[in-house]
Amino acid sequence: MVDLIVKSKIREAVNGLNVASEVAPALNKKVLKLLEEASERAKANGRRTLQARDL
Repeated sequence: MVDLIVKSKIREAVNGLNVASEVAPALNKKVLKLLEEASERAKANGRRTLQARDL
């Protein structure tokens, strides 16, 4: 599994809150799923370039 999430940036984004250790892996899993679905959409449209509209 590729780590796409920067833990320190999560803390910045939720200013004032503590962040549990399981947040980063859960967020990473969601992002990977989103990218997988977007990749399939791009391929289904005959493109080799992932675009924002695929998300």
